[in-house]
Amino acid sequence: MANLGALSGLRIIDLVPNRVGAQISQFFADFGADVIQVEPVGGLDIRRQAAYPFWARGKQSIVLDVANDSDREILLKLIMRADILVETSKNAELEKFGLGHEYLATHNPRLIHTSVTSFGRLGPYADAPGYEGLVHAKLGVFKAFQRMSQSADVPPFVNVPFASFSASQVALHGTLAALIERERSGLGQLVETNLAQGFLTLDTWVWFEYLVTNRWPDAFIKSASFDEQGRPASPLLFMLLIGHTKDGSWLQFAAVAPHLYANLMKHLGLAWMFTDDEWKGLPLFGDDADKRQELWTRMLLAAREKTLLEWEEIFASDADIFAEQFRSGAVALDHPQLIHDDMVVDVIDSERGRVRQPGSIVKASVTPADVSHSAPMLDEHREIILSLLETPTMKSNLSREPVSELPLAGITVLELATLFAAPHGTTMLTDLGAKVIKVEPLEGDRIRSILPFPELGGLKVMQGKQSIAIDLSTPEGIACVLRIAASVDVVVQGYRAGAMKKMSLDYESIKRDNPNVIYVNAPGYGVDGPYGRRPAYAPSIGAASGIPLANIGSSIEERPNLTMEQIQDVARRLSAASAMANAQADGFAALGVSTAILFGIAARDRGAGGQELFSSMLNTGAHAMSAQAVTFPGAPLEPSPDNDLRGLSATYRIYDAKEGFVFLATPSESDWSLFTAAVADSVSLSNDVRFGTSALRHQNTSSLVKILTELFVMKSSKEWESELLPLGIGCVDVSTVAIEEVLFDDSFGRASGYVTDVVHPMLDEHPRLAPYLHFSRSRTQALPAVLVGQQTDAILSEVEMTADQINDLRSRHIVG
Repeated sequence: MANLGALSGLRIIDLVPNRVGAQISQFFADFGADVIQVEPVGGLDIRRQAAYPFWARGKQSIVLDVANDSDREILLKLIMRADILVETSKNAELEKFGLGHEYLATHNPRLIHTSVTSFGRLGPYADAPGYEGLVHAKLGVFKAFQRMSQSADVPPFVNVPFASFSASQVALHGTLAALIERERSGLGQLVETNLAQGFLTLDTWVWFEYLVTNRWPDAFIKSASFDEQGRPASPLLFMLLIGHTKDGSWLQFAAVAPHLYANLMKHLGLAWMFTDDEWKGLPLFGDDADKRQELWTRMLLAAREKTLLEWEEIFASDADIFAEQFRSGAVALDHPQLIHDDMVVDVIDSERGRVRQPGSIVKASVTPADVSHSAPMLDEHREIILSLLETPTMKSNLSREPVSELPLAGITVLELATLFAAPHGTTMLTDLGAKVIKVEPLEGDRIRSILPFPELGGLKVMQGKQSIAIDLSTPEGIACVLRIAASVDVVVQGYRAGAMKKMSLDYESIKRDNPNVIYVNAPGYGVDGPYGRRPAYAPSIGAASGIPLANIGSSIEERPNLTMEQIQDVARRLSAASAMANAQADGFAALGVSTAILFGIAARDRGAGGQELFSSMLNTGAHAMSAQAVTFPGAPLEPSPDNDLRGLSATYRIYDAKEGFVFLATPSESDWSLFTAAVADSVSLSNDVRFGTSALRHQNTSSLVKILTELFVMKSSKEWESELLPLGIGCVDVSTVAIEEVLFDDSFGRASGYVTDVVHPMLDEHPRLAPYLHFSRSRTQALPAVLVGQQTDAILSEVEMTADQINDLRSRHIVG
């Protein structure tokens, strides 16, 4: 049933019961691979979610009970005939069924075995159940989003799948990298990542901010977005204004560049303030918090003078001012740019009828995805799948013993992008051995100076790269880039529509001298279309994708005539729910860029040749938020946080303990059975008819919350964790310190394999986040950041420019 696509001929066995594995194997199904979804008796729980027909489109279903000897034998035979196995089992869980990696690799040496766990296979939480809420709780994610809560005391539950979606993409990167490496070696291998490290990919610069402020306390004063009185404490709050329209809509403005902010103030009718002595220094006022508060109030009042339609008319007439509406749920797929880019599709599903869902996460010009197939009915393909048992098993074409090398060794990527999303997408590939050449202006990418300490903002996205500083406003500078581009494998560009064509650095220009190049467009919105030239920043893309309202939607008022106090309260909370530096749409987008690059390389290795690819921040956001966005007639609603932002249900919720807070994750029947047995001495739950099934527990949520609230205050959060977690019960102490403080604790960060050390030209030796992937055979590497232009001479020498030619360019300020 698979289409003939870039990945046709591959067979994937998906044993994963949740969206993590579903979105890994979905990618392969979209591009033509045969994906066999192995389901337990009764089917996967995710079948009951609205997004299931999206996550499972184009797959085949067979029901197998791994605990049954004959079914397990069938599964083993299928794995012997597969290219890729995807699973999320806990430590040693597969081994007890005779399905451990060593055994599988012995009998199918070409097998790529992809495993995703909660915290990894090392450290104090290696055996924790695989629930995202547990990972968020222990890492301190709830605490990081504290400001989105109306309570100053309780860390709020975070509903956006920051860890789950990120882990699915990181695992996909590892799987594609192993597939690329298999073309050389003929061998598969074990690929591992986890939810915790998936989440850590999203951090922009907070890791280094924490490092610098602890190493040099007087370097600069770190401030929150708002002070303790709720007054703006950062100029970014004005540039990323959250406004309320006259008719009650919420808008996220995007005006971080100076000329964009000046244009915003013009359309607010406040441009006069730039030349008024009273407002000198706008929007920076030093320690004058009252002045910042007054400016914020004036801007909000001005935004409220216009209706949504009036603002949209302004946006249509002027490309240098823009704001996104805060969208939620299925409305996210109504975005004009997604529709223009053909990134929204209606698929006729066998059981559900017409399902509106995102298209492929990567748009390919030569090897497009086929997303037209229905999700499978339960056990629909049993006979087809069983017939595979008569086919030959996989054989290795290995002619020599492979060395342990970097999986992307020999791959060169040329990066033409700025700030975070596309640049971090290439950075992650340096850990896997790719050579990434970053082109930046003579003064450096502006992310290097975005924070008040040299290099701080750009340290993460500069890791492992080679930097060349070139003035692209000159013909000679462009000629240098074209010379480099002629011999690379991949070009990535992340600028607004039209910028690359204007400089003759678009796909058509580069492929003239490099016909096999993989050219990845990675803009915020698109390379053309209604939003192609719009400024795109994490908060605006997040608002369009539904991120903030998924976190706090039910507690946000969308009506006219709110008081200024109400507007400012909601604006503070939306700001926090949308784009914390630890996790935001930029991070999601970076993962999508990595996926696009690796897909392009894998497709080329399989005969597709070079091609132009497309990965936008907006489309990746739609994939991340698919649980809320996918819809069809009669679709079930995705659970949303309760009004006090404690959780999704009584069994997936934050509770006060005697000291601290616990997060309880016992949503399944087996989880609930373990939990009720463990607390039986304190409270009798197992025989309470109100809570006998998941449906009844949902129906009687209020009563169950009351009982569990009284239970958990009997002991401290750490006591509950130490008692319940070793029993396999999802209950942990909620971290109430910064994520970085959690990770800098060696008993957690290093013990879990999340932290390693490097030597930077300016910071000397320092810890950095370790590679997010582990391979059983291939190596990874962790390199430091580079300074602007650090490899200019070396890169130009590699394209046969002489020292005299380089010195001439430098004397004319064309290279730096």
